[in-house]
Amino acid sequence: MTAISSRPSPICDSPARQAEAVCRNYLSNGRRQGNYWQVGDARNMPGRSMYVRLNDSPKGSAGKWTDAATGEHGDLLDVIQQSLGLLDFKDVADEARSFLSMPRPSPDPAERGMRAPPTPAGSAEAARRLISMSQPILGTLVETYLRGRGITALHETGSLRFHPRCYYRPGEDAPTETWPAMIASVTDLDGKLTGAHRTWLDPAGFSEVHLGRAPINTPRRAMGDLRGHAVHFGVCNDVMAAGEGIETMLSQRSALPAMPAIAALSAAHLSAILFPETLRRLYIARDNDLAGDGALATLVERGNSAGIETIVLTPQLGDFNEDLRLLGLDALKASLRVQIEPEDVVRFIAQPA
Repeated sequence: MTAISSRPSPICDSPARQAEAVCRNYLSNGRRQGNYWQVGDARNMPGRSMYVRLNDSPKGSAGKWTDAATGEHGDLLDVIQQSLGLLDFKDVADEARSFLSMPRPSPDPAERGMRAPPTPAGSAEAARRLISMSQPILGTLVETYLRGRGITALHETGSLRFHPRCYYRPGEDAPTETWPAMIASVTDLDGKLTGAHRTWLDPAGFSEVHLGRAPINTPRRAMGDLRGHAVHFGVCNDVMAAGEGIETMLSQRSALPAMPAIAALSAAHLSAILFPETLRRLYIARDNDLAGDGALATLVERGNSAGIETIVLTPQLGDFNEDLRLLGLDALKASLRVQIEPEDVVRFIAQPA
């Protein structure tokens, strides 16, 4: 990896002078062992493969770290960056100054010239970095969140990741907060990453008040290039289901576990999804709202024009996750059974053991 702190800056030496304090705050899942702080990795995962030198010694400077499992190495600015999921040097520097109670320096043109250009906010590259800082969902708060919403279909969910401290900015001038988050990879038909979607989660776990999402104004945000692309679950052959939300499509997969599905993340993006060349039948999981109706009409027209059979699946309540949570899995299966083609009932609906 390229250490973010390899770019000269007066702040680069400061965290090392308080190495243990930085480790205790940003690597709280680790512990001190002699002159080292040991933890799983720079993202604050439990374990002991990464070690941070706490004081200068003949072997090296304080604040330098190495991950024996991956060979990665860096210093404490990298720890701040990865543990919080920050993408730009400015955000890392601001966080470090805040933690160390350092004054903000006056802009220095020479110093600015030595920094690498920041990753554009909301770009596909920023999405790639965020996803690389995340981890698989099993055993994490994301799994707790999904199961709290009644979702049992956690197979083929490699497109979902967990970030324990994903940064969230309520407004342009508001201070940055950190919340755990479900990170979803948005990809094109060839599997190329084009963006990411964040769902910030309540660290206290699932509750009916916020349905497991963090108690913030906008607990869901997307970044990157979404138009035509989606979050994929399974590989499409001739039949596929498409809908807006991740939770909606995973709810449907709880009843139709073998049917490939995509989540377009919004009504507008659902109407613009790209069709795989092999697609012959498209099931559209609609939401019972006006925005969903508009997207539905556009998508049906596009599908018919492309020679694709389109079949609309309608929930009994507001969406298929509401059906799953409030009516139960058996009721959802029964509802979908009469809406899909008979040949697909045998092919995709889970049969009783």
